[in-house]
Amino acid sequence: MREVAAVFLRLGLIGFGGPVAHLALMEEELCERRKWLTREHFLDLVGLTNLIPGPNSTEMAIHLGYLRAGWRGLLVAGACFVLPAVVLTTAVAWLYQRYGTLAPAQAAFRGIGPAVIAVIGVAAWRLGRTAIRNVPQGVFCAVLVAAVLLGLDPVLVLFAGILLGTPAFSRAALSVPPLPLFLVFLKVGAVLYGSGYVLVAFLEDELVARGWITEQQLLDAVAVGQVTPGPLLSTATFLGYGLGGAPGALLATAGVFLPSFVFVAVLGPLATRLRGAAWTAPFLAAVRVSSFALLVAVLAQLCVHLDWMGGAIAALALAAGAGFKVAPHWLILAGAAAGSLYGA
Repeated sequence: MREVAAVFLRLGLIGFGGPVAHLALMEEELCERRKWLTREHFLDLVGLTNLIPGPNSTEMAIHLGYLRAGWRGLLVAGACFVLPAVVLTTAVAWLYQRYGTLAPAQAAFRGIGPAVIAVIGVAAWRLGRTAIRNVPQGVFCAVLVAAVLLGLDPVLVLFAGILLGTPAFSRAALSVPPLPLFLVFLKVGAVLYGSGYVLVAFLEDELVARGWITEQQLLDAVAVGQVTPGPLLSTATFLGYGLGGAPGALLATAGVFLPSFVFVAVLGPLATRLRGAAWTAPFLAAVRVSSFALLVAVLAQLCVHLDWMGGAIAALALAAGAGFKVAPHWLILAGAAAGSLYGA
């Protein structure tokens, strides 16, 4: 239990860059270094978490905690992964309420972003060798990546990939008031599919349309979620603090993350049984390829927005991570330092 708590507290503290970056950090730490599970098993869990609503990286942390230490591990891993983001976001929310700006930290995060892209790239290289076993799967993956890059909804692409890939791989024999505030965020956490960035659309409808917050406050909240480590859904903590102080932050955080613990508690034992059944091989192969395709598509979309400085940082970090196996947290810290020096 101490190992589970220490691992996910550290991942929560260094987990900059959103859910895809979190998955890359988990792959490095738990598949590459600690050998908790194989990359194939890791990709299976990534695919399965994409099939249920909620924040994917948080659900992966909960899954992995359950895999390592059972029900207690499920609770400890999820709580430890979320805790650093909640604490830091609450502190930033207090500063924002007092000073109304986030400008001093922006220079460092110009360097963190490219370093995170490099971390994702290293993970994509390693996971790709597990997910793509032959030419048909590679072609299928390329089609799914193109679909996402052309603007199709990633969740629809994931489900379409699984529905089309399963029979194809089978034939080929391939392997504000307290209660309303809590209920609003509980509803968001229970129906949120895809990455944490989909959260913006839900909060627009639930909070801005109700007149609880303004558009600018929503954008500021999302920015805070991006510039603090851990899951992007810590945005809920920021908004809850603005709407009801510390009690509001606690209610919003509990509401948005609670469904993930419930969903994974139900899915965890089922996932283990599914992996052991022979008939699930084509289904899991389709899940792996489809999930990997979404990872590649997100990586491509992130690279498009890099300027020359960001591109240089990303390239150097990628070379250090892939060629010299430098740990992700050192890449992120070096990126932050480079961004700060450039901004100065």
